[in-house]
Amino acid sequence: MKKASKQLMALSVVAAITFSSLSIDAYASSNKVTSVLPQAGITYALGNNQVSLSNLQQAASEETSEAESKEESSVESVSSTAEKDIEATSAVTNETPSASTITDNILRDIQNATGAVISNKEDSEGEESEEASEEESFKSLVIAKVNDYVNVRDLPSEEDGEIIGKLYDKSVGYFIEEENGWYKIKSGSVEGYVKAEYCVTGDDAVELAKEVGTRIATVTTTTLKVRSGPGLDQEVLGLVPIEDELVVEEELDGWVKVSIEEGDGYVSLDYVTLSTEFVEAESKAEEEARLAKEKAAREAANAAAKKGTSKTSGSSSYNAASSYTTATSSIGSAVAQFAQQFVGNPYVYGGTSLTNGADCSGFVMSVYANFGVSLPHSSGADRSVGSAVDGLANAQPGDIICYSGHVAIYIGGGQIVHASTAKTGIKISSADYRTVLAVRRIF
Repeated sequence: MKKASKQLMALSVVAAITFSSLSIDAYASSNKVTSVLPQAGITYALGNNQVSLSNLQQAASEETSEAESKEESSVESVSSTAEKDIEATSAVTNETPSASTITDNILRDIQNATGAVISNKEDSEGEESEEASEEESFKSLVIAKVNDYVNVRDLPSEEDGEIIGKLYDKSVGYFIEEENGWYKIKSGSVEGYVKAEYCVTGDDAVELAKEVGTRIATVTTTTLKVRSGPGLDQEVLGLVPIEDELVVEEELDGWVKVSIEEGDGYVSLDYVTLSTEFVEAESKAEEEARLAKEKAAREAANAAAKKGTSKTSGSSSYNAASSYTTATSSIGSAVAQFAQQFVGNPYVYGGTSLTNGADCSGFVMSVYANFGVSLPHSSGADRSVGSAVDGLANAQPGDIICYSGHVAIYIGGGQIVHASTAKTGIKISSADYRTVLAVRRIF
């Protein structure tokens, strides 16, 4: 028992130093829990057939007290040896190491030996701090709360201030100062004044920011697997290409819940970057330039479409785009009719063939290519093409309908045609079957 006491004391020194900054929950194999003992940052739930670490320490302490005078030199020798061993491992510095400073191998050994679940307190505290910091930053936002838009002026006066831009409803600026019932803001390229009565800021902006902001996960790996649950052992629901943008439904520890065509799933934070998107103000000059660019693009697309193009995918069984382009119908309607020819054809991830298989953005890209329009092979990038349409209610045939991780072509009557999933292929669906992120018009 004396030898065991010495070994226990040495091990206690190592355990106290090594585990003091870890948060470990270990559960013993018995169903009946008889005691819960906090020991150096480790919580053990012990079964009735197991020995408590504190009982071992108590027995050793009593025996050591009885023989203290006889074994003092031996204990010092053991402690000295333990200290040298600890120093040799480079595991101890001037401060007790945290979980992040202990090697992965040691953590894995601990988990395998004890069944412990080890969490890094610094990481969890850091995540909480980031969330608190983001929420605090929302207090400095100025959010428009109007039916349409509020004018941004160069001076805090309706009489003397010239209109230099527009802050649309639910759009966001950053607070600079307040002056006589006006907020000076910076939003996009616009810096000026908006009437305070049409906006919210401070504490009122915090909750509103969560509603009007869109939390986005941008894919950073070549092909991202979306799983049915938050774990690498979960079933793969679907695949998403690099740079695609997914709407975040919920944020978990190391995972985020996202929405894709196959349904809601989970992706690891290791393969996405998170951001919050807000709509910002548009300057008067930017608005004029945008409208002019959109008009020129429509004219160019119309001219290309009317010239006609070759038959798609080298197949003679489908009509060419030019056959749908008439003097009496819009080019958008021609796009919608042309696209519907391919209903029933397969969905192929990464594909662009209208006959042999395409994914959602490959389908939209290839349809428009037959009308002389070049589009990106990315559902996220499609959210920025053409011109913006104010909601699904104002959509016209041929418009591009953008969802989280998905894109389709509007065909009228509240319906879309799209390359849906590998199971369903190219099909027609209700346009509002999922939340619409954007509607974009090419023609």
